[in-house]
Amino acid sequence: MAGQETLEYEVVDVFAPRAFAGNPLAVVFDADDLTTEQCQALANEFHLSETSFICAPTELGADYRVRIFTPSTELPFAGHPSVGAAHTLVRTGRLSAGTLRQECGVGVLDLDVDDDGATLTGGTPMLGQARAPEALASAMGLSADDVAGVPAHMAGCGLPFTYLAVTPGAVDRAVPDTAALDGLGVGEGVSVLSWDAATATAYARVFAGDLHWDEDPATGSAALGTGVWLVATGLLGADGTSSYVIRQGEKLGRPSVLTCTVTAAGGQARSATVQGTVVPIAAGRIRVP
Repeated sequence: MAGQETLEYEVVDVFAPRAFAGNPLAVVFDADDLTTEQCQALANEFHLSETSFICAPTELGADYRVRIFTPSTELPFAGHPSVGAAHTLVRTGRLSAGTLRQECGVGVLDLDVDDDGATLTGGTPMLGQARAPEALASAMGLSADDVAGVPAHMAGCGLPFTYLAVTPGAVDRAVPDTAALDGLGVGEGVSVLSWDAATATAYARVFAGDLHWDEDPATGSAALGTGVWLVATGLLGADGTSSYVIRQGEKLGRPSVLTCTVTAAGGQARSATVQGTVVPIAAGRIRVP
């Protein structure tokens, strides 16, 4: 990239059932020579929830390295930037379809890429202590009557989120109190969701701390953690592999579908995956700061 004044990029919609849905992502190619400050400036210029910067790998066995930035900070890992980057690398002919090994801040993760999208295997599952959901409900502008009676664990597979189960009609009434959330220690954000056991589907809204508690239309990292939480609370099986679906982004007018699995043993999640489609939207070149 030495001497280049511009870099090639694409914008894609991730976890999107159609164009102009899901979560938009900018993917910047050949970013090896960019400094952290330059990456941050470009991410702020795109001003999407996240931008992926593609670099050569530094870890043995990795196919590429990705740096992930919000408009204000760098993240060690995130779901839709990983899924979107992997699929875009294959679709543009830079890598071959199949299993890709992505290096990022939490290590090297596998993604299986096909024509439509990609499946991401998350990092090591983590689960926090069970906590009473009432205080979290209050911080989301909801009442104790809205709570579904399930503990509000923090859980994750790379990035931790806290999960608040509420009645179906309460999800769309959630309004985050940023000061209250800042004091609760909820990890990267809060997923307010209702669970339909008959269809193994969660309707979720995710409010991300790195987005200043704004709502995110599709959050792959939170979808992975949802599986850890579902196993911990007994909503999915204690052993074997269970499938579940997350519907997200509908209130924002960007409907998203995240198709997931979680594999458990002895009531503890061992691994989780999230799959989504990726739709190309725009391509061009951007000036190097």
